[in-house]
Amino acid sequence: MAGNTFGTVFRLTTFGESHGAAIGGIVDGCPAGVEFDQGFVQACLNKRRPGQSETSSPRQETDIIEILSGVFEGKTTGAPVAFIIRNKDHQPGDYDHLKDSFRPSHADFSWTAKYGLRDHHGGGRSSARETAARVAGGAIAQLLLNHVGVKIKAWVSAVGPVNLDKPISILDLNQIESNPVRCPDQKTAGKMLQYIEQLKAEGDTTGGVITCLLTNVPAGLGEPVFDKIQADMAKATLSINAVKGFEYGSGFLGSAMKGSVHNDIIEDLVLDESGKSRLKTRTNYSGGIQGGITTGEDIYFRVAFKPVATLMKDQQTIDKTGKTITLEGKGRHDVCVVPRAVPIVEAMAALVLADHYLRSKCSVI
Repeated sequence: MAGNTFGTVFRLTTFGESHGAAIGGIVDGCPAGVEFDQGFVQACLNKRRPGQSETSSPRQETDIIEILSGVFEGKTTGAPVAFIIRNKDHQPGDYDHLKDSFRPSHADFSWTAKYGLRDHHGGGRSSARETAARVAGGAIAQLLLNHVGVKIKAWVSAVGPVNLDKPISILDLNQIESNPVRCPDQKTAGKMLQYIEQLKAEGDTTGGVITCLLTNVPAGLGEPVFDKIQADMAKATLSINAVKGFEYGSGFLGSAMKGSVHNDIIEDLVLDESGKSRLKTRTNYSGGIQGGITTGEDIYFRVAFKPVATLMKDQQTIDKTGKTITLEGKGRHDVCVVPRAVPIVEAMAALVLADHYLRSKCSVI
């Protein structure tokens, strides 16, 4: 199976299945000497784990990370950082009724078409359980980015039809963790939570949108052709389970604007903490990226998630013989996965920036 590794210099490889003994990963390319804060890594995992609130899956996983190599006396050694996260509440028998069925909007059929067989226990490798390893790898990437002052914050900006219609500049991002839906506006968070509870009672699900803000990003990261920062960020986020869309800067709304309005007028060049120049622009419709390379302005993007495909309602589907059957709605699943996906989006953004930061170190002589 290909496609289990992300990155060029700073690389994360993940392994494991939803209801196997463990999941885990190997981070290769992390420089020696990075302060390793295992408490920070664990805190990121705690934000993603199931069973954390009434809005999430009731599966009880502690998601405790175990570091196997690459760290000595509190610092990375330069060797691969290997880790595992043991599955504690795995119940493969709960999925035996799905062995010969293709669930609507799941990877059951497409996986079978590709490999000829599949692990039907919670989706196996295609399950979102795999993203715990991404969160751990992304947290390690953030520890590297701390050395250059990069900050990454993501939050829920929409749940179903409930939208947070406020500009980023007036949001108090310290409020993100103050409610179960991880929305920095309490009034909007209340409406989101009410909508999720309504759908839970109906046995239905919903999707939503996550907004991510990257600040103090050095200018000059990214490549001008295929490996543009926004292209890699799009690939990173679109590889997350249930993601259906990505836009950065002005996004699709920018296509309706006049060039005279959309152009970011350059007002000044300022020096960052390292003494390197960064742009100061009147607006930031470019989202901190010009020509695929960072300008030093804030990067912001949005990621759209589809509704959770598993419903607590009976659905019509087919089995592997093509026979029409009724699929019983049962299991341990989120009504809305978006709040738990916030640390996943942050992790993938960190992996992209860490990789390009290290690549930039060998791009000039």
